[in-house]
Amino acid sequence: MKRVLLKLSGEALAGDKHTGFDEATCLKVAGQVKRIMDDGIQVGIVIGGGNFWRGRTSENIDRAKSDQIGMLATVMNCIYVSEIFRSTGMKTRIFTPFTCGPMAEMFTKDAAMESLEAGKAVFFAGGTGHPYFSTDTTTTLRAVEIEADVILLAKAVDGVYDSDPKLNPDAKKYDEISIQSVIDQKLGVMDLTASIMCMENRMPMLVFGLNEEDSIVNTVNGKFTGTKITV
Repeated sequence: MKRVLLKLSGEALAGDKHTGFDEATCLKVAGQVKRIMDDGIQVGIVIGGGNFWRGRTSENIDRAKSDQIGMLATVMNCIYVSEIFRSTGMKTRIFTPFTCGPMAEMFTKDAAMESLEAGKAVFFAGGTGHPYFSTDTTTTLRAVEIEADVILLAKAVDGVYDSDPKLNPDAKKYDEISIQSVIDQKLGVMDLTASIMCMENRMPMLVFGLNEEDSIVNTVNGKFTGTKITV
């Protein structure tokens, strides 16, 4: 494994507060990413915006404008987490698909690849830059563009279940499942656009709980307790 795309749930980064940032959680993530990067793994990162904005639940805001607010939420998340990473000694770079002045740089594949090869943690903020596309789609798109070996989905739950484990105590967890089955059963691991893109580009995923001890390091090193999604 040479290069991974790590998708972090914004809600998971909020910890027990469920909104904003839990700095202790973010520091733990930074420490784990530093460990795998010190071992030679290149890391690209996409962060969801759910700790600040879940606009699709609003009936009073135009969908396009709501999605733009969500894009800005991911920019805030990437700036914050990037600085936490820097505080642990890592070098970082933030890319967006739209102009953000001095806060980030415009995404190009060449610039992103150069940064990864230079040993920087590369953040992909701002989604795809277009409404109607989620950070799930951004995750798959950037993973394909940077030629990642696998997508690491760090979520608030520890894998893929046949139903919502928060609502169904008898929900069954999958150790391994195909992306086709995820789509057919509408399991909600990623949205449909992102799932189909993964299938078409044969991009595997590893789904695990962010809040488990050393979950990122263990996943990369083969001590995996989540769900493997095959293509």
